[in-house]
Amino acid sequence: MNDLLQLAVDAHGGLKRWKQISSITVAASLTGAIWFVKSQGDYLKDIVMTVDTTKERLVTDFPRQNKRFIFEPKRMVMERRDGTLLQERMNPEEIFIGQSRETPWDDLQVAYFQGEALWTYLNTPFLYTEPGFVTDEIASIEVDGEQWRRLKITFPDTIKSHTREQISCFGPDGLLRRHDYTVDILDGATGLNYASDYRDVEGIIIPTKRRIYAYEGDYQRVPEPLLVRIDMADITIR
Repeated sequence: MNDLLQLAVDAHGGLKRWKQISSITVAASLTGAIWFVKSQGDYLKDIVMTVDTTKERLVTDFPRQNKRFIFEPKRMVMERRDGTLLQERMNPEEIFIGQSRETPWDDLQVAYFQGEALWTYLNTPFLYTEPGFVTDEIASIEVDGEQWRRLKITFPDTIKSHTREQISCFGPDGLLRRHDYTVDILDGATGLNYASDYRDVEGIIIPTKRRIYAYEGDYQRVPEPLLVRIDMADITIR
């Protein structure tokens, strides 16, 4: 583990504490322009996500509806609360091939994008310590008078996420400030993902707000529209 990754892991609670848990459950609202572009505005406005911290799996419950999603890299499921299967899609990433950024999404496409995104976000930065991940510190940047150290992460082929190479920016305290990437299933759309409002949840330090914007050129934020807004309420770990 390099120096920057060690700093980040320690700041977010430490690897020893992380290895003691197996899941994070979050009541959340996911809104923003991207869902309207995909003809699914406010679809994820009131959800409860349970993120596995030991393997790539995320379960999304809809408290006001009799359904849930189960995201795994090679299989997407929509089912009723009692387990009755409603829809299933194997190798779900393949259905995005050939789509434009304006192509409407169906239920399982929404679930796949949400799954690969939130599983990555809620496992950061501990995820980067897992076998197969390659991390390198690259040139720091200054944002609003604060120096951010940057970690370039190369994901293994076995993990489904936005794209294979991503960048995490950490403040002097080691906490994640911003997560930079492009999104393969959105035809390479850009994302600057700002993390804030940290909360200590039984020793794990979690940002409860995410604000995601597009960027141009050398990571210059496009201020409008706000692509994704993530607000987290109750959080429990097990």
